[in-house]
Amino acid sequence: MSARKVETEIELPRPRDTVALIGHHDAEAQLLEAYRSGRIAHAWLLSGPQGIGKATLAYRMARFVLAYPDPMSPAVQQATSLALPENHPVLHHVAAGSHGGLLTLERTVNDKGTLRTIITVDEARETIGFFGSTSAGEGWRVCVVDTVDELNANAANALLKVIEEPPQRSLFLLVSHSPARVLATIQSRCRRLPLRPLPSHEVVQAASIASGIDPDDPTLQQAAAAAEGSVSRALTLLGGDALGLHQRTTALLESLPNVDPRALHALGDALSGTDRVALATFIDGIERWIALRLHQGDVNADLPRLARLAEVWEKINRAARDTETFNLERKPLVFSVFGLLAEATR
Repeated sequence: MSARKVETEIELPRPRDTVALIGHHDAEAQLLEAYRSGRIAHAWLLSGPQGIGKATLAYRMARFVLAYPDPMSPAVQQATSLALPENHPVLHHVAAGSHGGLLTLERTVNDKGTLRTIITVDEARETIGFFGSTSAGEGWRVCVVDTVDELNANAANALLKVIEEPPQRSLFLLVSHSPARVLATIQSRCRRLPLRPLPSHEVVQAASIASGIDPDDPTLQQAAAAAEGSVSRALTLLGGDALGLHQRTTALLESLPNVDPRALHALGDALSGTDRVALATFIDGIERWIALRLHQGDVNADLPRLARLAEVWEKINRAARDTETFNLERKPLVFSVFGLLAEATR
């Protein structure tokens, strides 16, 4: 069955607003058990692929700790999950960004109205004043970093200084898509909590809740199947003709090193215009295809081939950034990408 085009881009839900947690029940149970033991680690590194619910779990934990500051209280000791009652005031305060016990470090908009690519050192230094102040009512101070991968070097070092000497009742929840890139000294001070991609039926469930689309809708089912366990990716694929673009790109990638010029022209035409989701979908598909091959097989035996693919990815990434930044024609990018990939895979 062919995919039905969803005409509008679906807005991705903010983790701080998301109350329901789909999947990751073992990870949730680990956090709950650690908290009610009264000896919870002060810093946690929640890792896994993008869009699987790491930040959602981090905010769920933050809300629970802020709502129940005494881990020995009956509410904590008898809890079966980190869920709060739907009318609990902490839910509203966290969603509004107005809870005095919570600090979030995430990318912000610059003076030109553009989202920064990094979390700056000045933003990271906010943790010093935040954790240095007295917590209201002897409660907890919680910092969610979404994501720690986006801290620049100075920002990472600023965060490290606070994590190294944490005040009493402080909790750091660090979200990471690429934990290997996180500063080793930060990693060493965190308890690691790896999260796996969601199975397809859970992606369907979460994407249905976020989008309002019936879970039996064939387009939603196809998007979930192509999302590789990521709810945000499934929602992105539902917007505009993103799913069709993904399917066209996948078909061309599977034919490498052979390339059908007519299919390339069709993909280039489909990418024409200024739709940022379309370009992001195309590049995302290429990146995932290359990443999969870079992690397959015997690294030593395939070193020349892997080196070629890594070099090609760098070239593709630069070309994609130039295309988006300078609003260049996209069809030449499509031909360039597949020309490079065909050469690298022969």
